Amino acid sequence: MSKTSVGLCLATVVLFAVSTFSMSPVGAQPPGLLVSYAQPLLGTACPSLPPPSGAIVDVSTVAQLLDAVDNAVSDTTIRLADGDYHLDGQVLRLDVPHVTLRSASGDRGTVTLDGDYVTTEIVQVVASNVTIADLTLREARFHPIHVMSAAGSDTVNTLIYNVHIVDPGQQAVKINPVAGGYYPDDGVIACSRIELTDMGRPHIWDINGSCYTGGIDAHQARGWIVRDNLIEGFWCEDGLAEHGVHFWRGSRDTLVERNVLVENARGVGFGLVISGDGRSYPDDPCPAAGGDYVDHYEGIIRNNVVFASRSDLFASEYGFDCGICLWQACGVQVLHNTVVSTQDPFSSIEWRFDHTDVDLVNNLVSHRLLDRGGSARLSGNLEYQPLSLFVDGSGGDLHLRATAVQAIDQGVSTALPFCHEDIDGDPRPIGLAPDVGADEHAGPLLEKKTFLPLLLKSD
Repeated sequence: MSKTSVGLCLATVVLFAVSTFSMSPVGAQPPGLLVSYAQPLLGTACPSLPPPSGAIVDVSTVAQLLDAVDNAVSDTTIRLADGDYHLDGQVLRLDVPHVTLRSASGDRGTVTLDGDYVTTEIVQVVASNVTIADLTLREARFHPIHVMSAAGSDTVNTLIYNVHIVDPGQQAVKINPVAGGYYPDDGVIACSRIELTDMGRPHIWDINGSCYTGGIDAHQARGWIVRDNLIEGFWCEDGLAEHGVHFWRGSRDTLVERNVLVENARGVGFGLVISGDGRSYPDDPCPAAGGDYVDHYEGIIRNNVVFASRSDLFASEYGFDCGICLWQACGVQVLHNTVVSTQDPFSSIEWRFDHTDVDLVNNLVSHRLLDRGGSARLSGNLEYQPLSLFVDGSGGDLHLRATAVQAIDQGVSTALPFCHEDIDGDPRPIGLAPDVGADEHAGPLLEKKTFLPLLLKSD
């Protein structure tokens, strides 16, 4: 059994509140969207990082920053003073283990690393136990953050925390091996906001000649956790963007939980292709495949909300393609997610290809669950559900109304060992049985409260 299969939902205390007319000072977004996931005690899932230990190098200019990165030794924290750092083509390559790059203030909105579409990659991580935190990274020509293995060693335990990534030229976070037999494993991407704005979207075609973009894109990576993030806007007028969160090429044991994915062409994807240069494992985690190619092994997708409502997204060439997409994915559990769109997608959740073997339990979707091949065990799911089930279904607040009798107490209990809390941290179940979807309706027992959103307080 994979380590993600035995993990329980962490206690979640986080608020996601997004209004597209106040999300960010960069990029114009149409008004009207409000996505709000609140919890009584803000901070448990996304607390501030502890003060740095070890050597501390304070920088306030690009020259000082480059010098600090080039001469970093293990157990060093590089702290950036408030300001905008225009890198002018320079790349920050972190190739020493146990190095942290973070703002001095802890406020990601006060420090910006700007590639101006000239710097190809803003931060490269090629050593273990590297932390990138409390920063804004914008307009890399390719990837604002790129995590890679190095010749002779794996790259493990990368932490990407409380960052705001804006308008990447390709994928916002790229994770892949570059040295044969060594891999980028066991990382965490948490409490961050990753977005492609209307101002940045035209640059995708200018740079790539295609819609080659996405939020998080990982190849051959094992044991990553992607949690408590807001990921939005990855689509193009022409062409099909990659997913908001995508792990493939033999990735394994990925845990994707409590994320809010808004206005993306594709939400969460495990797997994509049926052949190619993928990672294999000596313990044969998918024996039913008989040694054939598998694109993603095991892992859990739970307590996520995927929402699409923008008319120009639906009018684009591929529209809203899929909320959760499982292609050649073996041993994956998809538990208590809510996928809602105000117009028809291709699918809300789909599974495809012969070696796909998944469990779908207690998912709540506005449109169809689509069988495109492989095998899936379905229980407790609700499809083709109306927007009236939600507090503001057309506006994106996908908490259940008290009148949502189709979903409240209608789930099956088989998912509870793996998911005993909801997206807000409310216990599951509250009633006689778990509710279907990411939200467990609190009813009169637990009053939801509104706090300053962690995702926005520094943007």
